Amino acid sequence: MSKNLSYLSARKGLDTNLFEKIGDASKDGAPTSQSLKELAEEFLIGEANTFGTASFYDFTKASNRGKKAYICNGTACLCAGTQSKVEESLKSGFSDEEIGHMTCLGRCYEAGAFRLNGKNHSGMNPDQIQSLLDSTIEEKSSKYHVQSIGASILTANMADSKWATELIRKTFRGSPEDLLNEIEKSRIRGRGGAGFPLHVKLRTTYQTDSDVKYIACNADEGDPGAFSDMYLLEERPLYVLLGMLIAGYAVGAAHGVIYIRAEYPASVDRIEEAIKWLQTNELVGRDFLGSGFDFTFKVIRAQGSYICGEETAMLASIEGQRPEVRIRPPFPAVQGLFRKPTVVNNVETLACLPYIIEHGGSAYSNIGTERSSGTKLISLNSVFKRPGLYEVDMGTPLSTVLNELGQGFKEPVKAFHIGGPLGGLVPLSKVEDLKVGFESFKENGFLLGHASIIAIPKRFPIIKYLEHLFEFTADESCGKCFPCRLGSKRGQELLGKSLHGDYIIDYQLFDDLLHALEKGSLCALGGGLPLPVRNALTYFKDELEPHFSAIPIE
Repeated sequence: MSKNLSYLSARKGLDTNLFEKIGDASKDGAPTSQSLKELAEEFLIGEANTFGTASFYDFTKASNRGKKAYICNGTACLCAGTQSKVEESLKSGFSDEEIGHMTCLGRCYEAGAFRLNGKNHSGMNPDQIQSLLDSTIEEKSSKYHVQSIGASILTANMADSKWATELIRKTFRGSPEDLLNEIEKSRIRGRGGAGFPLHVKLRTTYQTDSDVKYIACNADEGDPGAFSDMYLLEERPLYVLLGMLIAGYAVGAAHGVIYIRAEYPASVDRIEEAIKWLQTNELVGRDFLGSGFDFTFKVIRAQGSYICGEETAMLASIEGQRPEVRIRPPFPAVQGLFRKPTVVNNVETLACLPYIIEHGGSAYSNIGTERSSGTKLISLNSVFKRPGLYEVDMGTPLSTVLNELGQGFKEPVKAFHIGGPLGGLVPLSKVEDLKVGFESFKENGFLLGHASIIAIPKRFPIIKYLEHLFEFTADESCGKCFPCRLGSKRGQELLGKSLHGDYIIDYQLFDDLLHALEKGSLCALGGGLPLPVRNALTYFKDELEPHFSAIPIE
């Protein structure tokens, strides 16, 4: 049925988009039953389909109706211990029913994050929040430290009309095959977490025969602790857009779709401004610069769902379907958006393409290591003395990032959650063994992922942290596969009973649960959760032992 819905959605295309219409109908936080019925009739689908879609997202489901303020419940804010005071302050102006939650607002460098009147705020004391409620102050300007060591690829600023025009002309001087060869020479791997070689994905779409192809930029940066995509979208939007254009020319795609999370309203504004700038300078559109190549952009504002960071769920979302993970193959590169060949990459990956085209693939591959080329953006949370966004060469020692760039910690820490909720939980004792790179992390039993780094204070119980991870997965699961949908909830219940009572968890039962999640889940949400949990059981055995029966000795 989902394939038929894809084809029905394709009849309307991107301009008349069901997903956007559901969002537009959410005037008071959620669409009415009548509006969902009318949309079903317009798109020739069942009311159950429009209801199923609307009821999935944080900001269109019925329970969101009437919400006026939102508190960030992301991992970085949780570790900072700021949110109880934020909630207390907001309750002086709103009832419990008027306060919702968001995960996460990307203010991990400052913590204490919340949203009011469509604007994000963070780092405020109770008096400042009260003044905001009284409408006596405007949105607090939020800045964070940005620095690069080694090559400066994504933190450099070269984006003016002359530079952009010359870059596009240089792109068009070569054939699509020439571009693909340069990208292959660069050895760039996807920066969204999986580390998949970009050239393989591009070549697959290039070689797939189709009348329509798409470039889809996954800007639904949902990993709590990460704000590198937010930086690129707001501070380097042309890098992202030109990267999409380059990818489009390389594979023969005329349509670029950028899916930006609702939690980043400023990012949507900046990307839309940058698209207008390209249009004004005649650097996009039909036969621009006399190239014979057409390319247009479409911005999709997401509605609050972590699972849409998974590529097939995101494509289903754009089509107006409930964003459930699709079974692969076929892969999106062959059958993606509206069942047409689609290249899906995250923001950072696409933003690297302008540098590769301008300087050549070999220049990029000479940066970093043999199997992890180029640079990596790293986000450091508010527990660091100098939180911020850092660009480092792949192969940089992790200790350099933590101690020199981050300048150490505001309080004693015991671990680092790196790469989002599904990334590895790295104890302080393992820092000296790690370098920024896919291989180094994998060889040591961790995952680089998005390279967000959340420092976990010594005061924060690991058992509470694990319960939070299971709760996050249970809340964000698309529900399609049983291991993730049921396993995450069972794990949350077991850990919660032990944390808040005297329940002792049967270790073998818990290990079986992790195995089911790992082997049976359709995507990395359920399949990746066991990694940080197993890391915790290995490196924090003494702390967790009171909660489990006989954790085996490794």
